[in-house]
Amino acid sequence: MAQQATLQADTRKNAGKGAARTHRKSGRVPAVIYGHDRAAEPLTIDSAALSRLLSTTAVATTILDVTIDGRAPVKALIREIQRHPLRATDILHLDLYEVKADEKITVEVPIHLTGTADGVRNHGGVMDQVMHKIEIRVFPADIPEHVEVDVTNVAIGHSIFVRDIAVSKAEILSLADLPICSVVAPRAEIVATPEAVAEAPAEPELIRKAKAEDEEAEEGGAGAKGEKKEKE
Repeated sequence: MAQQATLQADTRKNAGKGAARTHRKSGRVPAVIYGHDRAAEPLTIDSAALSRLLSTTAVATTILDVTIDGRAPVKALIREIQRHPLRATDILHLDLYEVKADEKITVEVPIHLTGTADGVRNHGGVMDQVMHKIEIRVFPADIPEHVEVDVTNVAIGHSIFVRDIAVSKAEILSLADLPICSVVAPRAEIVATPEAVAEAPAEPELIRKAKAEDEEAEEGGAGAKGEKKEKE
């Protein structure tokens, strides 16, 4: 079931970047709500209240009861959060999308892997999760907080695909052939064997040293010949 939360908002009369900066300085976050053929309605939301809400709820799957100027609340989902590029805790703008209880909507739901895969548990493999969200179409009240995928029986070299799972009361929109996770074999370590060490060629330094000794011997021989010649 989808989580529920409440949010208070006020109508925003002034638009533009200058007005938005003024709202932020006063502790308000510029926002907008739209959907169901309604004109986009500019809003402002208390910054501290919004931060508390975002820290305690799953943003993508939480249905909000949004009260605007004290009117009857409307149900909405958070569609987009714009944050400051350098200060992630600073919210610049919020997009809300109004939903109706009797109309299905498209949402992305987090994927949680459960269990320990056979390939990891018994053969030292590594679990690689490549998909972390799945797109579904569902009634607002039936939005799951997350989708659990049991990986207990996955062996090394095997995967779980979108086609292998089902989401209760929802239609899966993600492509069926997309992999969700795989168990890959561990990387092999290269260990030098005694035979490999014995067959290894001599180090270049030893070759150069031997060559140097030969040159010294030749030079010594040449010097001896020269001395003999002088005596003659």
